[in-house]
Amino acid sequence: MRNFLFLKKPVFILLSSIFFLGCSGISSVPFETPVDTKDKTIQYQSKKTYEISDLDVYASNKFPGARLNGIEKLNDSTVKVIIHPENKPINPSPYYAFELWSTNSKEIYVAFQYPEKVKHRYRPKIREENNEWRQIDTNQFYRIDSLFTVKVSLDQKPKILAAQELANSKDVKDWYTNLGNMNKYVHIKKYGSSKLGRDLNLLDIYKGEKESKPILVLLTRQHPPEITGYLAYQSFLETILKENEITERFLDEYRVLAFPLLNPDGVDLGHWRHNAGGVDLNRDWSKYNQPEIRKTVKYIDEQVKKYNTTVDLAIDFHSTYEDVFYTNKQRKGTQLPNFIKNWFDALEKEIPEYVVNEAAGNSKKPVSKGWFLKKYNSVGITYEIGDQTSRDRIDEIGRISALEMMKLLTD
Repeated sequence: MRNFLFLKKPVFILLSSIFFLGCSGISSVPFETPVDTKDKTIQYQSKKTYEISDLDVYASNKFPGARLNGIEKLNDSTVKVIIHPENKPINPSPYYAFELWSTNSKEIYVAFQYPEKVKHRYRPKIREENNEWRQIDTNQFYRIDSLFTVKVSLDQKPKILAAQELANSKDVKDWYTNLGNMNKYVHIKKYGSSKLGRDLNLLDIYKGEKESKPILVLLTRQHPPEITGYLAYQSFLETILKENEITERFLDEYRVLAFPLLNPDGVDLGHWRHNAGGVDLNRDWSKYNQPEIRKTVKYIDEQVKKYNTTVDLAIDFHSTYEDVFYTNKQRKGTQLPNFIKNWFDALEKEIPEYVVNEAAGNSKKPVSKGWFLKKYNSVGITYEIGDQTSRDRIDEIGRISALEMMKLLTD
């Protein structure tokens, strides 16, 4: 049985939500600081192989998730790669990913040129012929003509130099399909299409009947380059699906709607932040102008109504400069009013040398954590993992946070 701390509270109705989106019946949710999320023009990359013949250096962006807008010779040992965003204004966190090779073995310097006032963010990673990723050592970083520069060894086998490990739409689908094939409680469903027609899929995870069973929502990849959040999401979801007494007990009481890739177009197009409509999807949780958010909220709302239930908890996985949980200050009267404090206490107790970094504030802009609070009186959390958090640490944090969540919700 659940602890009395987690007993349901009545879901309040936002009387001010009077705008309806077409015939979908999904009411908009007002926020203090509205954001225009109507389509903006994007600039597509020219998919091509670039060549600097006198240096015997080649570069290509002809693969899903690539980002390269040009290449120039800077001097006899240095090439300059030009990286532009899909459109502006945009969060100044430049993403890049491209293949490099030479017909002869050599070392070269690669200098990154971004738009004015944009600083280098992601420490370069390289994927070599064994398909394993490694982070380039800091002793290979330089400044040449004020440009961030990295030293790379090349040969005839193309290597991918990228801001973060790649996980394009096919990679993500392969992961969750395999996960679904191994677990009897996973039901994979297409619930819509993206701006460019890519599938929007979810994992509907439940045991027994769905009627009146509270829902937990897990989201990720609203922002294409945010791989560390996606890695934590993988660990989190895989932990929920491990066959043991805790997960069985949890799935006796809860249903999980897991959305593993909210922005497939942006991911495959190699975008810094936006979808194919040129919009930050995590600002569209009000009017639902973009199909990715519109289809997602429509599906969630249909399930709540059809099965006479509630959304108790929603966790949206992202990446930023450091590990941090963005939470809503409003706790009293929500579905799980004491969950956040109890969960964070458990994380600090169970994860070695871990201190929870919480930033609490009710959302003024239309982001997912605020939408779940306003729409369903849910506990909404943005779960951010740092760019440089080690992959082993990410796995540990994701695994233990899922385990402690399940324990609390079934105590």
